[in-house]
Amino acid sequence: MAKRDFYDVLGVPKGTSAEDLKKAYRAKAKELHPDRNSDNPNAENQFKEVNEAYDVLKDADKKAAYDRYGHAAFEGGMGGARGGGGGGNGDFGSAFSDVFEDLFGDFMGRGGNGGGRNRAQRGSDLRYNLRVSLEESFKGVQKTINVPSSITCDTCRGSGAEGGSEPVTCPTCSGMGKVRAQQGFFTVERTCPTCSGAGQIVKNPCKSCGGAGRIERDRALSVNIPAGVETGTRIRLAGEGEAGMRGGPSGDLYIFIELKEHPIFQRDGINLFCRVPVSITTAALGGEVEVPTIDGGKSRVKVPQGAQTGKQMRLRAKGMPALRGGGTGDMLIELAVETPVNLTARQKELLHEFEALSAENNPEGTSFFAKVKGFWDGMKG
Repeated sequence: MAKRDFYDVLGVPKGTSAEDLKKAYRAKAKELHPDRNSDNPNAENQFKEVNEAYDVLKDADKKAAYDRYGHAAFEGGMGGARGGGGGGNGDFGSAFSDVFEDLFGDFMGRGGNGGGRNRAQRGSDLRYNLRVSLEESFKGVQKTINVPSSITCDTCRGSGAEGGSEPVTCPTCSGMGKVRAQQGFFTVERTCPTCSGAGQIVKNPCKSCGGAGRIERDRALSVNIPAGVETGTRIRLAGEGEAGMRGGPSGDLYIFIELKEHPIFQRDGINLFCRVPVSITTAALGGEVEVPTIDGGKSRVKVPQGAQTGKQMRLRAKGMPALRGGGTGDMLIELAVETPVNLTARQKELLHEFEALSAENNPEGTSFFAKVKGFWDGMKG
């Protein structure tokens, strides 16, 4: 397959300036980088094609040879391109490093000016686990929390330097924040060991923060917990995380909610579940039971005659509010018929008498034992 014209690959006309070539390369490389195009099987080859084109056109000698002879300039030893190599065998590491920060700045949270060109570093995000009660989740609540964190140093105002002095350019990396080393055919970039990637060093560090521009201290924060939160809900407080290094922006604080176990109610999404014991008499004759609701009120529930354990009834709109609106859930009442204990002699006598009179009033038991008898008769046959 014939190679595409390098100018077409970068989307620029012949005669484009070196600066515009670089801009076009940056845009194409960011657009086609494989890490951003996992669903495009051709992205890697297109990315290599863009790098090959820029590697030739950024070099004045190679560009002149290409403009004169095209791709033939790098085939069969023809042409005067420096280094004796073809467009596809150029210094890929050097070409790629020109846009390394642009490609990965977004991934690393530094924007387009990453690394050593900007001494300020964003602070880390923090996580805080907060337990709230079901009642607090129902109503919403404002809580004060103490967060151990790094805050901007008041003495140096985040610069890290003593007495108002300014940081100076790192002599090792010349302010780039990274150093390059040649390893065979590849150029490897590493974080500068002197400035740790900041690009600048502090000659007279602040005595309060040791040059970091921030100090450790607990902070009291007031947090608004909205109604409807549940276990796993995450609340983000922008800028309330760890302070940045040397005046950099602060990170964010993420509050993760965990609901405490409730002695009466169990939560299932926006619905509540409540198991209510009823006496054997109420279950048999029917009646009413009084049940609590999460808002602190009471509701009377009718128990139908002959109710069995597991019978469920629904109280509409007595559950939890949906987070950020969207209605209110229901409360499900499940009856648990309670068998009396510690009976007196008279109570036992009455129950025996009742049992003798009610053999035909237990349809489920009658049906079950009829099936058992049939099973045994079948085994004998």
